[in-house]
Amino acid sequence: MNAPASSPNSRFDADVAIIGGGPVGTLLAILLGQRGKRVTLVERWSKAYGRPRAVTYDHEIARILATLGIDSEHDPAISYHDELYYWKDARGENLQIVDWQSQSASGWRVRYWFNQPDLEARLTRIVDGMPGVTQLRGWEGTELVQDRDSVTVSLRRTPQEVGEGGGDVDVDADARVLRAQYLVGADGANSFVREALGIENEDRGYFFDWLILDLIPREAYTAQPTQWQLCDPKRPTTIVPGGPGRRRWEFMVLPGESAEELQTTRRAWELLAPWGMTPDNAELERSAVYRFQARWAKTWHRGRCVIAGDAAHLMPPFAGEGMCAGLRDAFALGWRLNAMLEGRMSDAVLDSYTTERLEHAKHYIEFSQALGKIICIANENEAAERDVKMKADLLARNHQPVPTDVCHLGPGAWSAGSAHAGELSVQGVVEANGRRDRFDQAVGHGWFVIGLDADPAQALGPERLEQLALIEGRTARIATPGGENTACDALDIDSTYQQWLEKIEASYVVLRPDFYVAATASSAAQLRERFDEVIAKLHVRVRDVA
Repeated sequence: MNAPASSPNSRFDADVAIIGGGPVGTLLAILLGQRGKRVTLVERWSKAYGRPRAVTYDHEIARILATLGIDSEHDPAISYHDELYYWKDARGENLQIVDWQSQSASGWRVRYWFNQPDLEARLTRIVDGMPGVTQLRGWEGTELVQDRDSVTVSLRRTPQEVGEGGGDVDVDADARVLRAQYLVGADGANSFVREALGIENEDRGYFFDWLILDLIPREAYTAQPTQWQLCDPKRPTTIVPGGPGRRRWEFMVLPGESAEELQTTRRAWELLAPWGMTPDNAELERSAVYRFQARWAKTWHRGRCVIAGDAAHLMPPFAGEGMCAGLRDAFALGWRLNAMLEGRMSDAVLDSYTTERLEHAKHYIEFSQALGKIICIANENEAAERDVKMKADLLARNHQPVPTDVCHLGPGAWSAGSAHAGELSVQGVVEANGRRDRFDQAVGHGWFVIGLDADPAQALGPERLEQLALIEGRTARIATPGGENTACDALDIDSTYQQWLEKIEASYVVLRPDFYVAATASSAAQLRERFDEVIAKLHVRVRDVA
């Protein structure tokens, strides 16, 4: 749903200033621009970085991208592999098997592969078509001041870009000042915004250097398995897709090795030779040593300023969740900022952004660290002990693959006493509005109260329906196939909702715009009670809503 553009306010240059034009900042600009907000997106580099970085995202991100019209199932720039993810020892024997071949509860495949520059270009094209979004590329922040009503950030041309022509250049000659109602720092690990706010990091003291090699094979890559982890103490190695037509190898830098020496083209091909990759059959697109780290900011907002993405958290890549976490941040911020700017919620709703997202990101950071502790063993005796234990565990469960990890939001804008609230919601295929598709595409996404073979509007009653309207929420009665469905809003084609609600013993579910469950209820009375709790935690501003 598109809201009318924000009324021009001469007091502010923008409703929201976003510092950082990577995937996180750009996604947030889109979410605000879709609602007609005036956004200024500030990026320190004038040209996008054209080399691969992130190469994978999960089902939750596929669901987010689908709201922008990016279909991960049928997009030529995105690939998937219906295969398991194997961890193997030095002899090639299985240590762990992870289920990456099933459909997820989100209604999308568990994991997708892509080339980050392609995705960034796609998001930028969407932003380019939004008249309310101003892009300042080649600019950086130097000072930040906020008061009760606004945030003022001083900007200058990025020195490294201005000085490219040589000679002395005054980077402050055309400095400017930007005043916005809110400011978001999505400006990476060395965040100017985080530093300006004086926000401290909780550092886990985790540092491992890995050589990342991105290749474009000249012929189809057919080696199996397609995606796997070699836990060889002589050289821990990751082998995964890098998006359509691309492959990635990651080699751990061993004690005593030089990052500079490893980054040479000669050394890259030496490491790739045992895997059958040579300059004759592949192009080496990138060779870079990265230091994997684990840390999070202790708070994610102060006053009218918020941080997101790498500015708020860093994690090792072993779970493939680094960029995913940042895009979740943007999605969680989007509905909050829009509601605040439209006068539907007070600024207090930002408190739950930190409490929810911080705990969620911490889980994945700690999970990634735990995976790294297993992978990054360079001692043969320690590796042998690990192998014995992992093989015994695998045998004990009859070599069945483990499901991918899904975690819970921290405390926040959801019903604390409601079973399964704070979890990612399930999505199935429904028939609604003359089409058969996933719920988000057939019915919509946003605030929803759904009922299975029960009318959520009747259960809520007139007063609470008015409150639901204040947050632009809707109700949806979902009918099971073969049931009394004459008055339903959606037909549960594949019985996903029937199975889900039976499993969680609920008749009603309150869904949030970011796809998380705000509340579940088994009766109309329980729904009303828990709905009231959610509304209170959203800090809805009744008087300010027309």
